[in-house]
Amino acid sequence: MRTKSGVMLGLGETPEEVIETMEDLVNVQVDVLTLGQYLQPTSKHLPVKEFITPAQFAYYKELGLKMGFKYVESGPLVRSSYHAEKHLF
Repeated sequence: MRTKSGVMLGLGETPEEVIETMEDLVNVQVDVLTLGQYLQPTSKHLPVKEFITPAQFAYYKELGLKMGFKYVESGPLVRSSYHAEKHLF
């Protein structure tokens, strides 16, 4: 069974923190990583601090694959179930 983790970006994290989190996840044998843009659902929720660029999402995907993740889905509209069928055995 594959292990999967999803991370929402745009809440004020630094690129170094994202990379450190990715390293932690690969070190505990997470196979599938999804990285998406946090979008504030209502005014009662935390506001978006930053919109991540498509180039930054592409960089995280490339880096994640080099780190050893089997699959990395990375983009502004990616959610934890994004293309889930592709990640099955």
